[in-house]
Amino acid sequence: MCLGAIHWARLGALYFAGTREDAARAGFDDSLLYEQMALPFHARRLHAVRLLEAEGAAPFDAWLRQPGRIPY
Repeated sequence: MCLGAIHWARLGALYFAGTREDAARAGFDDSLLYEQMALPFHARRLHAVRLLEAEGAAPFDAWLRQPGRIPY
């Protein structure tokens, strides 16, 4: 979510020191996260159930109707 927010905010640059590999070496390995996000919901280790499918698109539909929106 944080990486998505960074891209959606259209920041001009991202400054960082530690890498994924540095974090993994310290026990904060997020490789499983990257692997799981690439899978369909039904194939992920964490059981995910989509609810309110029709209502879930409403905020995005409202955004699309905004005349001054910034296209992503």
